[in-house]
Amino acid sequence: MITARHAGWLVLLALGLALPLFVHNDYSLTVMSTAYIFALATVGLNLITGYAGQFNLAHGGFMAIGAYTVGILTVDYHVPFWIAFALSGVVCVAIGFFVGILSLRLRGNYFAIFTLCVGYIIFLVIEKWDSLTHGVVGIIDIAAPPGFGSLSFDSPRSLYYLTLAFLAAGIWLMHRIVNSLLGHTFIAIRNGENLAQALGIDLMRNKLLAFLISTFYAGIAGGLYAGFVRFLGPDLAGIEHTFDMTMYMMVGGVGTLAGPLIGALAVPWITQYLQFMQDYRFLVFGPLLIALLIFLPRGLVGFYESARGRLALRRVPQAAVRRAPQGDGHA
Repeated sequence: MITARHAGWLVLLALGLALPLFVHNDYSLTVMSTAYIFALATVGLNLITGYAGQFNLAHGGFMAIGAYTVGILTVDYHVPFWIAFALSGVVCVAIGFFVGILSLRLRGNYFAIFTLCVGYIIFLVIEKWDSLTHGVVGIIDIAAPPGFGSLSFDSPRSLYYLTLAFLAAGIWLMHRIVNSLLGHTFIAIRNGENLAQALGIDLMRNKLLAFLISTFYAGIAGGLYAGFVRFLGPDLAGIEHTFDMTMYMMVGGVGTLAGPLIGALAVPWITQYLQFMQDYRFLVFGPLLIALLIFLPRGLVGFYESARGRLALRRVPQAAVRRAPQGDGHA
């Protein structure tokens, strides 16, 4: 049975599939494809932050690890793109395991500060390890995603559909996770670690699992980014990208499935439309973001869900009145 929520996702997918039929500007398709890639990474960040309640500030660094895995393997070792792409997620999970073992013993702000330091270390390693990462020069001429048979990815339109396909698959998989027993376990940890532990939940194991799934999403998004832009520099590991993805979550709605997607699509296009103001565009965008966080603390999706819930509550008493038995007219 298709519910209203499923119908909404199908409408979004249909709009995504139809967009290139109406937009013939390669630049717009490129901006949209980039937004899809960062939306995929933000979906992973939302799992560890929005559902498991652990504020990870190294997510941009893990995305850079995935991207550099593809770049180094394809350029320096001539590994086929799709093999390198698969390894991008595996490498991030392997590194994330050791980072998670150390960091997830901490709670709250201490965990956030620790991961902030990890993200900065990743940036320094990429910038300074010239023999491996090419340093500040970066990696150029990264292999583009090869096609399958008659299907090729040599145009902005075909790359658009490729990124859309990965985003759709990533959201579908995340939907399965957060609506499973495992997802409810993550939410229980977010709502109260002491209570979750009293209920018999293994905090370390489940937080580590959420962290590893999150890093896998970051690695896959990074590998896709490397094949899309075909050039990498240390800036990809900068904390700015983590802050951007955090902003996407906050605008769209932290701890909601559609929030990262809405935020990752809305914010880049707003900044694109404000580019005519050049450096002054942040004077407009900044107050708008602050106002949004003040008046809509749960983001756009959270506001919609709250409004729909209030509307449903208003309808319940009216339906009860209509169903109530009528008196016989005697006092």
